[in-house]
Amino acid sequence: MDTSQCILFVDDESEVRKASTQTLELAGFEVQPCASAEAALSSLGDAVHVVVTDVKLPGMDGVGLLKRLQEFDADLPVILITAHGDVPMAVDAMRIGAYDFIQKPYAAFILVDSVRRACEKRRLVLDNRRLRSQLESAGIESKLLGTSRSITHVRRAIAELGPTNANVIVRGETGVGKEVVARCLHECGSRSARPFVAINCGAIPETIFESELFGHEAGAFTGAATRRIGKLEHASGGTILLDEIESMPLGAQVKLLRVLQDHSIERLGGNRTIPIDVRVVVATQLDLREASRKGSFRSDLYYRLAVAEIIVPPLRDRTDDVPLLFEYFVSEAAQLHARQPRSIDHGELKSLLTHAWPGNVRELRNVAERFVLSTGRLNLDSVFEVIEMPIASGATTRHTLAQQLDEVERSLIIDALTRSKGDVRAVMSLLALPRRTLNEKMLRYGILRQNFAAGNAESKDDADE
Repeated sequence: MDTSQCILFVDDESEVRKASTQTLELAGFEVQPCASAEAALSSLGDAVHVVVTDVKLPGMDGVGLLKRLQEFDADLPVILITAHGDVPMAVDAMRIGAYDFIQKPYAAFILVDSVRRACEKRRLVLDNRRLRSQLESAGIESKLLGTSRSITHVRRAIAELGPTNANVIVRGETGVGKEVVARCLHECGSRSARPFVAINCGAIPETIFESELFGHEAGAFTGAATRRIGKLEHASGGTILLDEIESMPLGAQVKLLRVLQDHSIERLGGNRTIPIDVRVVVATQLDLREASRKGSFRSDLYYRLAVAEIIVPPLRDRTDDVPLLFEYFVSEAAQLHARQPRSIDHGELKSLLTHAWPGNVRELRNVAERFVLSTGRLNLDSVFEVIEMPIASGATTRHTLAQQLDEVERSLIIDALTRSKGDVRAVMSLLALPRRTLNEKMLRYGILRQNFAAGNAESKDDADE
């Protein structure tokens, strides 16, 4: 008997309870029979996998029990047993979350089949919860740093998709961390103990691409002296990342499509079909759907790969995360190079926050490392060169990060007001701030709009709001 799959069977008729309990126990389930909804609720616990309940019950009926169970666990499968006249009501109950309904009188195999399917669904739910818990305890935040809404959305997508075997497209500009996202998908899933193999499709010459991906037998071509296992075969059981997938030759795209369809490969020069079990994650800067429309990428391969897509935001769209990322990279570089971590001043922080970061997180990491290795200030207006400057003698007063951020925010508001000549709506647009938030910040920093638009009545009125 599988005691890990406990079934609550609820029916007020003792003969029905007894017969159905025996049926389920013979099928290998542990069963807790209950004569009422109230008794079922008192027997509820984490070990319960499925609840099977008659609709007609004394006191609370089956639909009422369903609603109470959903408050306990919205993913707990509930199977309703109905009489012929209750079928429309049971269909409505399924709309609000019932897993299935069985119409009286029912054969034993119908009950067992419905319960078995419900148990499988419950097992998958519990497995996903366990894996998500592992993901949180492993500290995905330490791999994908940031508190912005966009990076939080990426972490949430990883938590949802990681435990599955779905193929995933990871799209984003160069340097945003697409490989980091792919590794997180691998590490939070059931394949984490198996290989993670990354291939840069744009770095492999077309003449040897198929050999790299599928392997070859000895003598398959000139220079193939021995058998070689390809990357796909090596990654079997784990995950393969195909970076810059848009650079894959069209001939190899056809073969990859066949691999995804058949879950098997043939080495070059060989005739034996080799089964493989590999999850495919691809990284790209392009919209592959648009590329497939233009004919530069096979549309049939795109639809095989596009089970799910994660879009990684560029750094310019998550500037709130820049100070945290920079601080982390400075600490990392200081440890690597045995240097003392350095602090940044107000002007340097302002430069970090206002720069567009075309190279994204990779560029920020590079700037942080050069900052640690230098004795001068960052000059982000000069192609990110670290300009060597003598260190001033005497101690320098340093403000906290929060104080420096306030100074930067104040200077940005002043700059926007100066550029817009006090035009309130223009400032709101430039800084993407609601009117109330802008007013509150100006009040906090003691900024008067009339100072930027002398004689502008509208500006003065706005400042008084």
